[in-house]
Amino acid sequence: MSLLRRAAVPALLAFASALPAADTDWRTYLGGPQRNLYSPLRQIDRTNVAKLAVAWTYDTGEKGEYQANNLVVDGVLYSPTPSRRIVALDAATGRERWVWDPASTPAGAGGRRQRGLVYWQDEDGSDRRLFTAVGNFLFALDPRTGQVIPGFGENGALNLGAGLDTENIPRVGLNTPGVIYKDLLIIGGFGGPGAVRAYDVRTGERRWIFHLIPRPGEFGHDTWPPEAYKTATGVMPWPGQALDEKRGIVYVATKTAEPDFYGADRIGKNLFANSLVALDAATGKRLWHFQIVHHDLLDKDLPCAPVLLTVTHRGRKIDAVAQGTKHGYLFVFDRVTGEPLWPIEEKPVPASDLKGEQAWPTQPFPTKPAPFMRQRYTEADVSTISPEAFALTTDRIRLSPNFGPFPAPSLKETIMFPGFDGGMEWGGGAADPDGIYYVNVNEIPWILQMVETRRLDGTPIPLGERGYLVHCAACHGLDRKGTPLAGFPSLLDVKTRRTPEEIATITRNGLGRMPAFDKIQESLREAILAYVLGESPGSAAGRPDEAAANSKAAAKAKAPGKAKAAEPAAPPYTFGGFRRWQDKAGYPAINPPWGTLNAVDLNTGEWKWKVPLGEYPELTAKGIPPTGTENYGGPVVTAGGLIFIAASADETIRAFDKDTGKILWSAPLPFSGNATPSVYSVGGRQYVVISAGGGKSGRPAGGSIVAFALPVK
Repeated sequence: MSLLRRAAVPALLAFASALPAADTDWRTYLGGPQRNLYSPLRQIDRTNVAKLAVAWTYDTGEKGEYQANNLVVDGVLYSPTPSRRIVALDAATGRERWVWDPASTPAGAGGRRQRGLVYWQDEDGSDRRLFTAVGNFLFALDPRTGQVIPGFGENGALNLGAGLDTENIPRVGLNTPGVIYKDLLIIGGFGGPGAVRAYDVRTGERRWIFHLIPRPGEFGHDTWPPEAYKTATGVMPWPGQALDEKRGIVYVATKTAEPDFYGADRIGKNLFANSLVALDAATGKRLWHFQIVHHDLLDKDLPCAPVLLTVTHRGRKIDAVAQGTKHGYLFVFDRVTGEPLWPIEEKPVPASDLKGEQAWPTQPFPTKPAPFMRQRYTEADVSTISPEAFALTTDRIRLSPNFGPFPAPSLKETIMFPGFDGGMEWGGGAADPDGIYYVNVNEIPWILQMVETRRLDGTPIPLGERGYLVHCAACHGLDRKGTPLAGFPSLLDVKTRRTPEEIATITRNGLGRMPAFDKIQESLREAILAYVLGESPGSAAGRPDEAAANSKAAAKAKAPGKAKAAEPAAPPYTFGGFRRWQDKAGYPAINPPWGTLNAVDLNTGEWKWKVPLGEYPELTAKGIPPTGTENYGGPVVTAGGLIFIAASADETIRAFDKDTGKILWSAPLPFSGNATPSVYSVGGRQYVVISAGGGKSGRPAGGSIVAFALPVK
């Protein structure tokens, strides 16, 4: 190319970006069936993004986890609100067109965490449908009026628990929308036994089903106990699916089998839990699969939809599929053959010490790209945000060490890092036509601990004692005798040193090296105090109601002739609860970064950049560089060279330069934008819209939609 022509390129691009944007819809969840979160629009670019301003806002009047990636079709924006109403708005002005409320339907009002909708129309546009889920039902609405289409299912609704090839109809929900292939709606869900199903978009008739807990004679049945398919639950593919329309292949990311943290009743690899499964979209036939976690005991669901993209690998073009994980690895495969682009190694992981459990001895780790986050928490990672945080984290990591991304659940407390919420989360990743993948991750430590549910004689362990084992035993010992060498006192004689009122205040507010336990329910705190102040371990002192309940349960368990009628025995262990590990000020108890935005070149598997995502202004004011925050929701990459993302816990949406990771623009939101933006154009004007509902990370909650655009000249 001549120097003259090279010099003309920037001018031509600037001229093109100044032209009106042709109307461009965002008619599919995450931007398209490829789930690649890419927009071809370039009116907003690096040169003018700093001028972006609020174009309109809409208040749903609700509060909750507003996680919707909104659809825009023919100038109308469709959004599922925190209560699962559907609102249709003029996409250029935010003016309300109609509202559908499920309160009067069989599903009833309510629901949360609905991340999107499905839009379908026939070839001439005469038949149009908007699919949404509420409770146990899938509804088909007319997008022009918001009215239920009576010919779909039963009077416009389909029972999501039906058609699962089970004796009873389980309660099954849908928080992530399905994908359309021709006249099929392919969905996953949550709850019930694992399955992927395809339904006729017009009638709701089931056209095919793929059992994710294989039946006798089906591939993978031997990776479970022989009768597990009758009783096992979980595995439902809640994160969503991606579709290669040309080849007719649907890619499904699946969940953990249940119970999430104890697998003695499901010994084996447990196909197709925690797997990426490629199916023939027309028939549901399995084409290939890869299990990313074997016999999962740590709630490591595949957290996001697969992303389809094209890369140049070893000199040739390859259509690939990339699957993110909670432990911060990205697995990349040839989407036709299932062959990994880079070798995947099986590495040993810790064994379990729980009775009856058989943790799988190895787990798969891709050799490229490098993990998106730290894989171990060591003393070098203790928090230096403040002297108090440093002391707290140093003490805790010595008592409850981290064993990497696959610790075996145990009665002993451990630091779970990577944490239960990622790594990567449901927002997923974006990919541009150059084969660059962009994703946000969390680097937040959590606590992992199992608790026994019964004593040797079969009687239940009281609530207070269980609560103590979960929240207090790591420091004060299982026997309440303390750990003197670590400086944690015995609680056996605590009544001689403190009044009950003082003890109650300390548990709420913390004191010295003890953190505040102000987030646990008051009833549980009271039960723990009653146990600590009791005269003998296991006493339900101060809780006669609990003692009576335990006595009745024990009597029932021992009553003759009751064995057949009794409920199935509870597992011997239960998960101690999801607990973020935070310092006294509420910040993650680890050195930053706590949340990042990342770019990796999947042509080579090499990193391009990593930057913090979000900040806490009060820490920045102290001279601490931006730490990043816990984040939920995904990025969108555009042809204008930008990445738009909210997600962070600081009520801010930002635009990053996709080549460098530099922040080029930011704007405040009324609530945290824990959703993925949608990018569209109407009337020659490009918009970026975000659902802002907050409610995550302890932040304020609301229910607003905010649209941004360049000022009208």
